[in-house]
Amino acid sequence: MKHNNPSLQVTADQQIKMAESPIHKPGNGEVLLHIKCTGICGSDIHFWKTGAIGPLKVEGDCCLGHEASGIVLKVGEGVDELVVGDRVAVEPGVPCEKCWLCREGRYNLCEDVKFAGVYPYHGTLQRFKVHPAKWLHKIPDDVTYAEGALLEPLSVVLHGIRRAGLTLGRGAVICGAGPIGLIALLSSRASGAHPLVITDLEASRLAFAKKLVPECETYQVQRNLSAEENAKSIRKLFGDSEYGAPETVLECTGVESSIITGAFAVRRGGTVMVIGVGRPIVNNIPFMHLSLGEINLKFINRYTDTWPAGIAAVKGKLLDLKPLVSHVFPLEKAVDAMHICADLSQGSIKVQIVDEIDINPEDVE
Repeated sequence: MKHNNPSLQVTADQQIKMAESPIHKPGNGEVLLHIKCTGICGSDIHFWKTGAIGPLKVEGDCCLGHEASGIVLKVGEGVDELVVGDRVAVEPGVPCEKCWLCREGRYNLCEDVKFAGVYPYHGTLQRFKVHPAKWLHKIPDDVTYAEGALLEPLSVVLHGIRRAGLTLGRGAVICGAGPIGLIALLSSRASGAHPLVITDLEASRLAFAKKLVPECETYQVQRNLSAEENAKSIRKLFGDSEYGAPETVLECTGVESSIITGAFAVRRGGTVMVIGVGRPIVNNIPFMHLSLGEINLKFINRYTDTWPAGIAAVKGKLLDLKPLVSHVFPLEKAVDAMHICADLSQGSIKVQIVDEIDINPEDVE
């Protein structure tokens, strides 16, 4: 039985399409995967709608997707840590492992990284994908493929929490109740930060957050108020004292006004950790407010060494990511899934694309 390889691709003129992709043989150190589940990320929508994220531009047809899990179908030479049938989560970035950043263990900053779903490197929204075994992580039998795919956005949050230095018993604000913000809320609770406040423009998303973490407080950002005025209202949820003000802000939108709000909401000596992806240039940052308050404004770029911790957290039931999956589509309907994800009126949280067919490895050429 011969299998085809349908894939979702974005084009240089900002279109999306289903196309047939080749099935590659795994080389030295590589395996061939059957991708079972891929989540749609905001960056996938961004590449489609704008054609670029900062300097990363779509210059030709490229298969999207990087939040993925799958099963090993074939192993190449030199692979001894994985065997056919292993269930794995995909770490989508493959760094050069030669530059000084890689040697320091900061491979997320490698300038020569080959990142799945970023042109010209094809992503996981296809049935079959070759990937280096080193950047695959076995998932336990009681961790689903859906959870395995959610380990990538969880990794983004884990890296942000590490760099922010989230503290047990200290307050935190999460800006944005999208998928990353909701995972940040769950992770902050599991890390012991308290009290927790999550903000958003949309009441429906805040209601979802409250259902997900009942002990959190929610704040609906008011468009008619300035960032400083919104920040003042957020601070009131933590009490009256400066000491009780939030020590950490996890900014999960990348929106300029939200970053500024976070800067005014955090206490002196605190940290604003920008996790969200925003415009290439952000203006109007309150420089002297940050300076006089010794407020740390920090950023992340993806993640390093987060999958083992993520897998342990999911397996150990420290946080339940499954409620975040609001829509599931078969691979053949991936274009429809992208449209649902891009339309805010549809109320999606995390849209996943699955391929549930069973494949005999011997049938794949």
